Amino acid sequence: MIKSMTGFGKSVTQLPTKKITIEIKSLNSKNQDLNARIPSFYREKELELRNLVAQRLERGKIDFSLYVELNGEETSSSINADVVKQYMKQLREVTPDAADIELLKIATRLPDALKTERDEIDDEEYKSILAGVEEALNAIDTYRVDEGKALKKDFELRIKNIATNLDEVITLDPERMTGVRQRLTKAVSDLKTEVDENRFEQELTYYLEKYDITEEKVRLSNHLKYFQKSLDSADSNGKKLAFISQEMGREINTIGSKSNYAPMQQVVVRMKDELEKIKEQLLNVL
Repeated sequence: MIKSMTGFGKSVTQLPTKKITIEIKSLNSKNQDLNARIPSFYREKELELRNLVAQRLERGKIDFSLYVELNGEETSSSINADVVKQYMKQLREVTPDAADIELLKIATRLPDALKTERDEIDDEEYKSILAGVEEALNAIDTYRVDEGKALKKDFELRIKNIATNLDEVITLDPERMTGVRQRLTKAVSDLKTEVDENRFEQELTYYLEKYDITEEKVRLSNHLKYFQKSLDSADSNGKKLAFISQEMGREINTIGSKSNYAPMQQVVVRMKDELEKIKEQLLNVL
């Protein structure tokens, strides 16, 4: 089972005094790149939350966001009344005729007019946050699995197309070798000179061995089977599939360079096209 690196998950937790929204989204990346946006009140728990998300999602460019919306019954800041009164007294000395409301507006903008009280994070509240993170992670995991199913169908189609083209290469191979032998024989006969037939056969055999693609055909067939087997495995390993695809490309390129036969080279071009589509999609596999 393969998974995509692309996904999105969200959870909303309603507490008595606040609403907590957690959003997690991920895109493809060679390694893990986790960006967390967490209110300062929960900063002491950031490392634990980051580790939780990182372990579950493994790889990708991940954005983890935690939003808190207070419902009015609780505020994170309060007015520092003594400081505001002292500011207004000093402002009154500077502008005796100013209205109180104007002085109040100025005083509340000055330093230390508001005070923020930092209490310890409530255990029950944090448990609710962890449950919300777990819910968002389950949602993004489901999203990744669904995307992975679509990718798997596309991979299976591409692998089937390459296998069909490989069968065509196998069919064309005897015809290709016969054509190479005939061209070489004709080239020698056109020289109109005496040739040692035994020596010529030895050289011809040696030359034809250089163009033999039996090993490449066998290895490519094995790579196709191994790729399919890896697709059907329980884990999702995009790096492993990428390595197999590189080996497939190596065999296809060798077949193309050895073919020296236009109809076979056309088939090789089709195989390369299918493989490039596989490699492009593999960039998004976990």
